[in-house]
Amino acid sequence: MKIISYNVNGIRAAITKGFLTWLEQANPDVICLQEIKAMEEQVPVAEFEKLGYHYNYWFSAQKKGYSGVAVLSKIAPKNVVVGTGIEHMDFEGRNLRLDFDDFSVMSLYLPSGTNDARLDHKFMYMDDFQNYITELKNEIPNLIICGDYNICHEAIDIHDPVRLKTVSGFLPQEREWLDLFIKNGFVDSFRHFNKEPDNYTWWSYRAGARGNNKGWRIDYILVTKSLEGKLERAVILADAKHSDHCPVMIEIMA
Repeated sequence: MKIISYNVNGIRAAITKGFLTWLEQANPDVICLQEIKAMEEQVPVAEFEKLGYHYNYWFSAQKKGYSGVAVLSKIAPKNVVVGTGIEHMDFEGRNLRLDFDDFSVMSLYLPSGTNDARLDHKFMYMDDFQNYITELKNEIPNLIICGDYNICHEAIDIHDPVRLKTVSGFLPQEREWLDLFIKNGFVDSFRHFNKEPDNYTWWSYRAGARGNNKGWRIDYILVTKSLEGKLERAVILADAKHSDHCPVMIEIMA
């Protein structure tokens, strides 16, 4: 089973850049999208259905043109959960989960800390999300959390760890949270297979950052330890260029 996570930075903009053709070629069984920036009625759902994604679910932010997540699947889920039930998380459309027979797949879009107010909101979200997942794992032990975490875990995950240590996304408190989150029963699927530097998933649009590979690895597919033995492959799909992010993918035994 092939699962992809992709922050598309606006699904409508990505489509104009060839996203649908790429999706047909990539051909995942499930794809989790973040930052869709659209309401479902603004999205050409029929085009996804033509590609076999007959089970597509959208969770938009209340604010138009902002945030939002989606999950498209070729396989029928047995259950769909929109949001988390935590109001300050849900009105921005940041969590959507599909439950299958053997595991559940969540699309997550964690906030960025663009200013002091948003950073405080991010930390509150992180704490509440950790508590939510801790409880959820009791109900669903086989969990795959795909998404834009807006945090680089370790120095290897960012192009300039010294100069960027005071920037949100690489703050010590953020890194500590992600470290503890992973250690609380998860596996970083990409690092499970690849320990090499210079592997990133997001690049600024400024100063030719992508061409010079001055990037950040902030997009992850984390799987619970119970699924570690079923992981077959995990890669960053850096050639996909419909966004300032690129997709990440795992192949896992269903």
